[in-house]
Amino acid sequence: MLLAALLAIVSRCNLPLSVALCWITNPLTIPPMFYFAYRLGAWLLGVDVEITGIRLNLSWLWENASRIGYPLLFGSLVCGWVAGVSGFVIVRVMWRFHVISRWRERSRVRRMRKQIKDSATSPDL
Repeated sequence: MLLAALLAIVSRCNLPLSVALCWITNPLTIPPMFYFAYRLGAWLLGVDVEITGIRLNLSWLWENASRIGYPLLFGSLVCGWVAGVSGFVIVRVMWRFHVISRWRERSRVRRMRKQIKDSATSPDL
C-alpha cells in the first residue's frame, strides 16, 4: 500500500483508488481467485478437474504444474480479459455521463445568463 501510495503521488494519479486496489489481490484473496480461474479454464477447455487436495507451497505447485498449468493460464487470461473489457466499458460510460451532465449544466447556466441579460436590456413598459 505504501508503494502504491508513493507511486500514485509521484505520478499524480488517484491516490485513494491506487491504495484501494491493493486490497483486491492480497495473500487472502489470491487462492480463491486462482481456484476460480483454474475451474473456469478447466470448464472452458473441457478438462476434468483433477486436483483433490491442495497444499499451499511451491513443491506441490511444481509437482502439479503440468495438470493445472493450461487451465489456470487460460482461466486467468479469460478473467483478465473480462475484467479489462468490463472496466473499460464502465469507465467510458461513466465518463460519457459526466461529460453530458457537465454540458447540460453549462447549457442551463448560459440560458439563465441570456435570460438575465435579455431582461436587463428590454425596455420597461
